Amino acid sequence: MKNLFVLLVLSLSLLNAQDKVKITLKVISPPLDDTSKIYVAGNIEELGDWQPDKVLLDNEGNTIWSKKFEIVKSSRLEYKFTKGSWATEALGNDSSVPQNSILVANRDTTVSVTILNWRDKFNFKVKGQITGTVKYHKNFVLPGLRARDIFVWLPPDYETNIKKHYPVFYMHDGQNLVDPKTSNTFIDWQIDETADSLIRAGEVGPFIIVGINNTDDRETEYSNTPLGKLYMKLIVEQIKPFFDKKYRTLPEAKHTAVGGSSMGGLISFICAWDYPNVFSKAACFSPAFLFRDFDYTKIIQEDKSPKKKLLIYIDNGGAGLETVLQPGVDKMIEVLKKKGYKEGKDLFIFIDKNAEHNEAAWAKRVWKPIKIFFGVH
Repeated sequence: MKNLFVLLVLSLSLLNAQDKVKITLKVISPPLDDTSKIYVAGNIEELGDWQPDKVLLDNEGNTIWSKKFEIVKSSRLEYKFTKGSWATEALGNDSSVPQNSILVANRDTTVSVTILNWRDKFNFKVKGQITGTVKYHKNFVLPGLRARDIFVWLPPDYETNIKKHYPVFYMHDGQNLVDPKTSNTFIDWQIDETADSLIRAGEVGPFIIVGINNTDDRETEYSNTPLGKLYMKLIVEQIKPFFDKKYRTLPEAKHTAVGGSSMGGLISFICAWDYPNVFSKAACFSPAFLFRDFDYTKIIQEDKSPKKKLLIYIDNGGAGLETVLQPGVDKMIEVLKKKGYKEGKDLFIFIDKNAEHNEAAWAKRVWKPIKIFFGVH
């Protein structure tokens, strides 16, 4: 019996071993010296859950860095390389921001990549511009959070119509909104051009945009976590009062919207849901309501509070990561409808089956919630 038990344990151990594969990631970067640090950031815990400074590669000398991983077989890996922050991520040989590298871990594999350009060293001309008046404010922080910078975009008549007060659209991932030079992919949302055009055409009333920069803790800050609650507290107790005091805003909830994409779409929904006395409108682009073992739709489903007076815009694409997010979008829509939200009245839905998960795609449809929230009726 003892021998049978030993054989069973050995068999299970071998079975478990067969369920893992060995993946080696190797980076060769001639522009760097051997004192430089290179990190991998990816979509699973072993790759740091997209933290740009968590998983350090080993320096082998001769401008080579590598690291070995044991990964569950058939896992789909997405990853990028950085020098410790997203401001220093690896670029393609043409100095463009590459898409995530993708590897399906079916067998033991070594992936070798040569990186000639890094984001903090690029010197090519970025297409695009900032349209209108943008002002910057630095170092907003609460204990427990990283400091962040913020910009404000002012509508065309702000400087001339000095008695007028304006509604405000607070948005996450501020670096990606108006300036292609700071955007994650060097392509921004162009929300400045979109807002300017719609206002000048008389299709929407003038409004202010506040862009709140993300930090390297973005993944955690933009979720239903203690850090996420701190981030919302920063917005509600420090950022919004600052802008209400410094600029001519309409501070009431009925004039205040919040929006963002992906995890930013999730935290936009949470902001409005948890603070309906502050925000009455939420634009959730490609929202991460349901991913891995996280399901925010359950929290909303189990919420027994009365229906909140909100306008909710939810959209998604249909390519790549968007297909992974669609089940969560569908489930959230179902939950909201059961709570009494009516499509076309206080719940607005748009699905673009051809759209990918990136700034260029969100730029093409950002006009939709702007017209819903600030349209002239």
